[in-house]
Order: sequence, then C-alpha cells, then structure tokens
Amino acid sequence: MKTPPAAFELLAPDGYRLLARFWPAQGEARAMVVINPATAVRADYYHRYARFLTTHGFSVLTYDYRGIGESRQGSLRRWKQISKLDWGRYDCEAALAWASAQAPGLPLHVVAHSIGGLLVGLAPSGARVQRMLTVGSQYAYWPDYGPGKPAMWLRWHVLMPLLTALLGYFPARRLGWHEDLPAAAAYEWAFRPASLEASYAGVVGDPLRHFAAVRAEVLAISLSDDPFGTPAAIRRLLGYYRGSCRLQVAVDPASVGVAAIGHFAWFHERFRDTLWQESLAWLRDGVSIRPPALLLPPGMDSSAAIGDQVELGGFAA
Repeated sequence: MKTPPAAFELLAPDGYRLLARFWPAQGEARAMVVINPATAVRADYYHRYARFLTTHGFSVLTYDYRGIGESRQGSLRRWKQISKLDWGRYDCEAALAWASAQAPGLPLHVVAHSIGGLLVGLAPSGARVQRMLTVGSQYAYWPDYGPGKPAMWLRWHVLMPLLTALLGYFPARRLGWHEDLPAAAAYEWAFRPASLEASYAGVVGDPLRHFAAVRAEVLAISLSDDPFGTPAAIRRLLGYYRGSCRLQVAVDPASVGVAAIGHFAWFHERFRDTLWQESLAWLRDGVSIRPPALLLPPGMDSSAAIGDQVELGGFAA
C-alpha cells in the first residue's frame, strides 16, 4: 500500500488531542466520508478502504479514538476514565465537525464498523450526516451474540473485566486481540445492559439526546457469520436512529465467493471488486444493491426494531 497521508491533530471538545489523516479525493470530490473504527481497532486497518474511496471521488477522514493507536497518550493506567461514550460525544464529534468545516459544500457521510455505528448518535454533529453505511454495527449486548456465545461471554464479560481490574486497563495486544482498552471502555463493553438508556442512566446531560436529530439514511450490513453483528444486535442499535430511514441487508459469504467474512474481513482489500463496489452505490447514490432484509421507516421505535416480525413492504431506492 502507498504511504498514507501525514497525520495531523484533531482537537476534541474536551481538549484531548486525536491523530487523524485526511485522504483527498482524486479529482473533484463528490462527498466527505468519515470512517469510524470498531472497538480496539486502529484507524490504519481502514486505510486501504479509504484509499479506494478516494479513487471514486470521495474525500475521507480516518482517525483513532482516544486511547487507541496513534491517539494513545502513554500508559492507559493514566487514562482509566476513557469510555466509549467519550469516543462518541468527543472524538466522533471532533471528526464530524472537522470534516464539515473542511468541505462545507459537500455531503457528509459516515462509514462505521461495529461500535462506530453507535457513536454518530452520541455526537452533536451527527445531525449533519446525510448517509451512513454501517458494517456489523451494534453495542455488544451479550444475549444478542451469535455462534460461540458461551466462549464470547467468558472472554469479554468475565476475563476482560477481571484482567482490567487487575491491571488498570485491558491488555488486548498481549492476548492478540487488537489494541489495549482503557478501563472505562472495557467495563462499558463488559457490563452493557440491554438498553443504552440503562447504560447511561447515571450520566449527566442525557448523552442520547443527539440521536433524535440524526436524519441520515442508514444502510446496515450484517454478515451471516458475524458472531457480534447478528440481525438482533443490529436491529437493537438501529432502533435508536428513529429519525432515519434504515435498511438492513444480509450478506452471505458464499454470495461473494468466500467461505467466511465474520466481523472484520469486510474491510479486507480482497473485496475491492465485490462488497466495496456495493458500498459505492450507497455512498454515491443512496442505492442498496442487495434487497433489504429489513426496512425501518422514520418514527419506528426500538421495541419494533428489536422484534422478530418486522415486515418489509416495498422499497424503491
């Protein structure tokens, strides 16, 4: 891969300095895209996809959340308080605000992986986003997990909080599980209840209030072999974007000629000519190449989104 653009600093609203990279479109830009990473995944994991988007007329911003990758500032024992809520209300906010200011005349889109799909609703500038593409996006409520649920529960909801309590952070890198996690972020995952309202009940200022202002069209991709982003898990998160038209599409690995994709491989370059091309249709034209498995019109609430019998009427892109 070619050398990525030089990193620069994004200043979050609370003063934390994040490292980001701006990828200008090759030729005239049609839109600005912000890429929100998954939990404990470095921004450079998405650099190949960012470069791909630039060849199709999109300018792209990639960035690391605080405590992760290039935005980590020393020992995480000093930053125990960093939470996923901070990644949304401060870090995603900084990215969206910068992208809006950088290209005020262009549409603002978000490509979000896993927890990245939640963060837009926590950011005050989420209302500026016109279109979202989410891949396996949910917030890790363990009863929604798919195959391997018992082992996943032991790893993320027993071992992770125990090691975090012992060391003051979660040492994921030593275990070969992506990046280390600050304590608060690890506990937020480990002890997440069924609803975000319950999760943030003690937080001053109602951090969920910004969801109501989001009007972005959302295409939510679920992979049939993704143990995190199951249909139930994705619907649980989509229910919070009540002001949006939300489409969920299901991708079977066999449909693109592979045996497995899982939670992470959608962003591998081997899908440049298949899944990545499908993403262009959405980001460019708001068109879903695959028929929606679920359509949630604006106004549908969380309980309907989580239900098993949400019917899809007709959909015209």
